[in-house]
Amino acid sequence: MPRRKRTAGSSSDGTEDSDFSADLEHTRASESVHRRSSTRLTRASLRLSRSSQDQKRGADRDETPPRTPTGNAPSSESDIEVSSPSNDHDERLAKELSLKEAAAHDLSHRPKRRRFHESYNFNMKCPTPGCNSLGHLTGRHERHFSISGCPLYHNLSADECKGKASTRDKQADERTLSHRQDENRHSTRSQAPTDRQLRYKEKVTELRRKRNSGLNKEQKEKYMEHNQSHGASREPLLENITSDYDLELFRKAQARASDDLDKLRLDGQVSEGSNMIKTIVFGRYELDTWYHSPYPEEYARLGRLYMCEFCLKYMKSQTILRRHLAKCVWKHPPGDEIYRKTNISVFEVDGKKNKIYCQNLCLLAKLFLDHKTLYYDVEPFLFYVMTEADNTGCHLVGYFSKEKNSFLNYNVSCILTMPQYMRQGYGKMLIDFSYLLSKVEEKVGSPERPLSDLGLISYRSYWKEVLLRYLNNFQGKEISIKEISQETAVNPVDIVSTLQSLQMLKYWKGKHLVLKRQDLIDDWKAKETKRGNGKTIDPTALKWTPPKGS
Repeated sequence: MPRRKRTAGSSSDGTEDSDFSADLEHTRASESVHRRSSTRLTRASLRLSRSSQDQKRGADRDETPPRTPTGNAPSSESDIEVSSPSNDHDERLAKELSLKEAAAHDLSHRPKRRRFHESYNFNMKCPTPGCNSLGHLTGRHERHFSISGCPLYHNLSADECKGKASTRDKQADERTLSHRQDENRHSTRSQAPTDRQLRYKEKVTELRRKRNSGLNKEQKEKYMEHNQSHGASREPLLENITSDYDLELFRKAQARASDDLDKLRLDGQVSEGSNMIKTIVFGRYELDTWYHSPYPEEYARLGRLYMCEFCLKYMKSQTILRRHLAKCVWKHPPGDEIYRKTNISVFEVDGKKNKIYCQNLCLLAKLFLDHKTLYYDVEPFLFYVMTEADNTGCHLVGYFSKEKNSFLNYNVSCILTMPQYMRQGYGKMLIDFSYLLSKVEEKVGSPERPLSDLGLISYRSYWKEVLLRYLNNFQGKEISIKEISQETAVNPVDIVSTLQSLQMLKYWKGKHLVLKRQDLIDDWKAKETKRGNGKTIDPTALKWTPPKGS
């Protein structure tokens, strides 16, 4: 190892030893080649390299021959390239270039290309009853995890799908060959059909003419038995419904659609068997969903929905949405505008008069609420939709619904703030507006239970704020929970629970006493001063009279 010690040394006159630097450079080059080589060694070359290493083990380090770009020691003296200080700069550049080319041809560092079915999660199973997830409708993949690719659902076997796939490939090759033969013909509008095209047209006409006009008794019984035994879990029998030619065209379209759906599923645009919409495109936002919503199955299995933010109609693709927006005349929710201050408006929408809009609103809300159960029975409810206006229209901020005739005096059945407007004060505005309506009705209100997690947090924060504001303005000596309830329209049960959480309710000598904690009031006043009066409801801006029944 004396060479190792001289790597950082120099001669007495301050110049490095040229022979040593050349040898060191040669050693480093051989080690770098050895590291970059990743080609597998055959048994013969491995034995040869071991024998050469044993023969040269006792030799000096500088005499170790460089390895070839394949990683093996050279088999003869003619293969050894001797590096000496006399080698010029061009030879070193040529050697480095050859090493780079060898590394470029070595593809072992690249990840192994996965086959199509290997990209799936194998914990998934095909939802078709009795299916083992083997085979694919296209005949090109070994497994499937959706109804669209299930051979059993389409009343076929995996081998039949493979046979149909090979037949389709042969037909495609024949069609490509025939197109090449017709390339020499001039492509003009008045070009007459070729003999091949005429023969094909006659063949199709003959195939369609041979189709039976109807089903016989045995076929009808077979179809009825199939429908009774399998129901919607299998595709209906399609034989003899149309000609064999048209049925084969339909099968080709099914296979192609299944292949396209699987590609979309791998890209994450279609969910795998969970029937849960992952994202929605809503106006200029793309929102991630939180919970399942019972949209129709053909929409629920899509990974992404496109929605009009004004009429709330849901669509399957960006193209359909773009065409819809070109002719949609809605710029605000239907119903009556009962509140407006600056750019904030609230519309009262009757579920009986605007049924489709309210149903779409409930389906949209279920994507972000866990405990919501109302979807389609919207007629007994009124919906109060809050919007934010700009030069393009009134954009949905949130809403709450309430029963037209509630026996338990619930002033809110369901409440939602859209995710893009959360943590901006709109939730408290909606709650405050619901209690404002209760004050106008001269009733005491409370939200319907159970509340969602975010709803419970919002309501507790609102009740705390209302109580601290009331206590800050209260100048008397004795305070009554009933008086607080009548002035704030908050249910006494909610007032008591809030006071208990704030540790402001104490039982002493057989009576409940409300403690006025000045520290909490001071903290609230500081937060109010810092927050300002940006997101508040102005009672004078409300133009509304309570409805007189449904």
